[in-house]
Amino acid sequence: MSTTLVSNSDLIMPAIVYGTAWKEDRTADLVELALKKGFRGIDTACQPKHYNEPGVGEGIQRAMKNGLSREDLFIQTKFTGVPGQDPSNIPYDPSLPVSEQVKESFQMSLENLGVEFIDSLVLHGPLPDWKDTLAVWKAMEDIAKTNQVGQLGISNCYDPDMLQELLDQSDVIPSVLQNRFVEETGYGVDVRSICRDQGIVFQCFWTLTANPHILSSGPVKDASRDHGVTPAQVFFRFLNQMEIQILTGTTSELHMSQDLAIFEFELNGSQMEQIQALGPF
Repeated sequence: MSTTLVSNSDLIMPAIVYGTAWKEDRTADLVELALKKGFRGIDTACQPKHYNEPGVGEGIQRAMKNGLSREDLFIQTKFTGVPGQDPSNIPYDPSLPVSEQVKESFQMSLENLGVEFIDSLVLHGPLPDWKDTLAVWKAMEDIAKTNQVGQLGISNCYDPDMLQELLDQSDVIPSVLQNRFVEETGYGVDVRSICRDQGIVFQCFWTLTANPHILSSGPVKDASRDHGVTPAQVFFRFLNQMEIQILTGTTSELHMSQDLAIFEFELNGSQMEQIQALGPF
């Protein structure tokens, strides 16, 4: 029941992915736990400011020693430009041209994660200078040509004109767009329209934290009662049925189980329409 999604690169991805930001010293244990509970997608970044990517790698390696194979997993990491890094702990040489920064960051991710292949390499966000953004993208395209990456993507891109410009100037167009799912950006209706036209999978994050008004709404609470699940599960299932890929970074074992259980029920047409009306979604 909608447990996977397929991007325009023909890559089969899990419909729900475990996010690893802000886990610090708990990262390895939480990644191992998430994989033990049933997650098969892991999202990280080569950005020590917010991610412990070596810890992600340790968690993955533990899981693989316990029976998972690399082929079981969808691993996504990101290149983060200098403006998004901690100046005291940049994982590449910031004096290099941005194209070389991308290459160093990617090699560091391979080392951190203990793998030879990354399923999805994402630009963490457009750089302040559009020329640098394009240079980064071209460097990512070069990596994709080496068959070390399954697909490319971009994150924190909320301007539909900017997304369209990237599409127009790319040899390899994005396969995923990872954005916050928040009311302030209109829930990305404009960029999601482009995604649908281009076969780009929209990945949502900050989904529960930013939307307490949705979780406490009548339609969500009614559906929660009808299906015997939590409001969070209802909202995640709503997004899943809209073919939006969900990123969840919970540190709770109970919530991990609940997140993975969203495929055990289905919202009917009326419930979908009532929640949709809370949007725009």
